[in-house]
Amino acid sequence: MNNYTAIVKKDGDWWIGWIAEVPGVNCQEHTRAKLLESLQETLSEALDMNRHEAFAAATADYMQETVLA
Repeated sequence: MNNYTAIVKKDGDWWIGWIAEVPGVNCQEHTRAKLLESLQETLSEALDMNRHEAFAAATADYMQETVLA
């Protein structure tokens, strides 16, 4: 399990947020708790989609390596 940074703020009646490390993962909800839940779900879906696309692009004869940042 990796750690990601959620940037959140209240904007009128809404809570809005982004995952700093993953472009395109952003949400808005009426409560902070629901926003964090939505960000977690959206992040998980985005990572799964990116992983699927990477494996599909690699087709055959690929290797997996762990990279630390």
